[in-house]
Amino acid sequence: MRTAYRRLVLGVLGGSLLVTLLGCSADGPTESAEEAPAVESATKARERVQAYLDAVAAKDVAAGRSQFCAVMHPAFDAVATGPSGDFADHFEVSQAQITEVGPGPRGEEVSATVSVTAGADELVRPLLFTVTRDGADWCIASETSGSTESASAGTPEPTETP
Repeated sequence: MRTAYRRLVLGVLGGSLLVTLLGCSADGPTESAEEAPAVESATKARERVQAYLDAVAAKDVAAGRSQFCAVMHPAFDAVATGPSGDFADHFEVSQAQITEVGPGPRGEEVSATVSVTAGADELVRPLLFTVTRDGADWCIASETSGSTESASAGTPEPTETP
């Protein structure tokens, strides 16, 4: 009966379910219903921030802007390429690394460190991104100086970029 039910479900819902049904094993570890959304949100948050960090390193303003929530685009446009913005011409990103991802009060919090050079000076700058769901998609809702530890204490200092 179980095999007949699987065939019926596959026939009705289509082949995309095939991987899900055949990939399930009673012997292997599976995520609980509560863990699945948390894993997805952490993964999506990491992907969005990594794409943003890659855009900053490549000086691709359009790609960086696309990682932010639409409501943040005007602020991004106002400061991203300004003298203190992430895409300022005199900054070069030599290294960018995500250091931590975890839940926060307004979405997933992603901590990163960015090594920035301006002329002969190099600065390692901690950043904290808040990533949230906007409809069916994920986007960066904010970027501040600091890390999840400073955000938990309520002391992050905003940067010039949204």
